Amino acid sequence: MKLSRFYPVFDSSEWIERLVPLGIELVQLRIKDCQEEHVRAEIKKAKALCAQHNCTLVINDYWQLAIELGCEWVHLGQEDLDTADITKIKQAGLKIGISTHDDEELLRACRLEPDYIALGPVYPTILKKMKWHQQGLEKVTEWKGKLDQTPLVAIGGMSVERAEGAFLAGADIVAAVTDITLNSDPEARIKEWLNACKNVSNEATV
Repeated sequence: MKLSRFYPVFDSSEWIERLVPLGIELVQLRIKDCQEEHVRAEIKKAKALCAQHNCTLVINDYWQLAIELGCEWVHLGQEDLDTADITKIKQAGLKIGISTHDDEELLRACRLEPDYIALGPVYPTILKKMKWHQQGLEKVTEWKGKLDQTPLVAIGGMSVERAEGAFLAGADIVAAVTDITLNSDPEARIKEWLNACKNVSNEATV
């Protein structure tokens, strides 16, 4: 299976409905602090939209709902790993992405044999408060050297202008959040992202 080089993260199905039709092939639905029924409805809608547009949908955190609703991918943070049943997730046929921020978390993630590992924040981010400082492109290169065939996602403060540097440093995929959702013209920004990523040779294979 191949993953797109461009990986936007949205907090609602409304964003997915608005922007996925522009040509997005990989997207994450990341909903925080909402009732489960709301999240279930959002996942159902996002799943239908992505199926319609041939886009791979990744569900952040809610692995039980992802299994229940027949999703293909789940993304887990380090805190999620404390309670997630990785065996059950894999037995259900879901692929797994894991967030990492330091060497200890990288080792923990690698032991679980995920389908991609995300490193962040590569640059300072306003998405959420973190105890980690920016990792920098040097860390991207260092970690890619440790991952063998596991795709590496660069996330945190990423922009169209920074994408090329992340790819050159070794990232297989670049994830973006606020660079799109806080942009005055999200549709135009998506097109810029797609153009920036289309010339990167070979997609990441998982």
